[in-house]
Amino acid sequence: MVGIDQGSKVLFSDFEDDGEMWTGSGPRKLKCPIRFSEAFQVPPTVTISMSMWDIAGQSNQRADVMAENVTTDGFDILFRTWGDTRVARVRTDWLAIGEVSDDEMWDV
Repeated sequence: MVGIDQGSKVLFSDFEDDGEMWTGSGPRKLKCPIRFSEAFQVPPTVTISMSMWDIAGQSNQRADVMAENVTTDGFDILFRTWGDTRVARVRTDWLAIGEVSDDEMWDV
């Protein structure tokens, strides 16, 4: 059986409280843990996209977003930026596809 899980996550909103992504410079990263609604049988394939990106226009626009540490129970979203990029907030959408257990299947 193939199962699908999906979600949306606001990673940060740093312009509200002068957080590091908004006021900092140089290499910056944020890791956000995500738990699946049900465990997969094996680690699934996970795709991530930015569904909202609020960024200052006066500087270069740099971002890297990826899934890390994918397990049967969840994964981490890793967001990175660098240089003079100022990111106010980011929301990501994710989709996981993989093998799930089937109550109708019998182990013989």
